[in-house]
Amino acid sequence: MNNEVLFYIICGVSAAVMLIYYLKRKHKVTSAVFGSLSGIAALLIANRFGGAVGAELPLNTFNVCGSAVLGAPFVAGMVIIKYI
Repeated sequence: MNNEVLFYIICGVSAAVMLIYYLKRKHKVTSAVFGSLSGIAALLIANRFGGAVGAELPLNTFNVCGSAVLGAPFVAGMVIIKYI
């Protein structure tokens, strides 16, 4: 199994988990939009200002999809992984 197939499988599973989470919320669409926008905003902030603290995250497919699907906790996790 090559890396691209594994990447798409992980993205699909993550999207399914978040879809189930958002479907159980009272305000489904609002929660999903807010989670996605906060994740993308956090990624853009980390990309723009992260170099000052040594935690710059590149804008690639993995990071954009991860932050859009999983939100700001994904970006926080990526910043923590950068320090490890």
